Amino acid sequence: MRVSLKQFLAEGRLKRHRTTPREVRDLLRVADRDLKDAAVDAISVDLRFQTAYQAAFQLATIVLAASGYRTTGVGHHWATFKVLPEVLGPEFQELAAYFDQCRGKRNLSDYDRAGEIAAEEATELLEEARQFRRTVLSWVRGHHPKLVAR
Repeated sequence: MRVSLKQFLAEGRLKRHRTTPREVRDLLRVADRDLKDAAVDAISVDLRFQTAYQAAFQLATIVLAASGYRTTGVGHHWATFKVLPEVLGPEFQELAAYFDQCRGKRNLSDYDRAGEIAAEEATELLEEARQFRRTVLSWVRGHHPKLVAR
């Protein structure tokens, strides 16, 4: 299901938001911390997966904030990934769907059951999140250069 920013604004899932370079920098620092932590083999696979997911979510939040939006209310993780291709472009539909699928697994491991995530899944998500970081920084520099340092 493809959604539009206009639709999510009307439903109250999104609000207009004016970000700052500091907010973007702070979110990026959180994502970087999570990427570093997700690479620690001494923690559980579930926690590595959850932390890599959180990094991807923070990076997606940067994209929305730079575009003048923030999600609100219940389901804000879901909404973030649903509108991501609307901002970045349709070529990011598959990646957004992947991150949303990871959201479901993260919820399961965080709230319901331990040990359901394979080590390969955590490693794959970490690599996808690292690549997404590069994509997000390139996109912000290209579309909103005043929000990030070179």
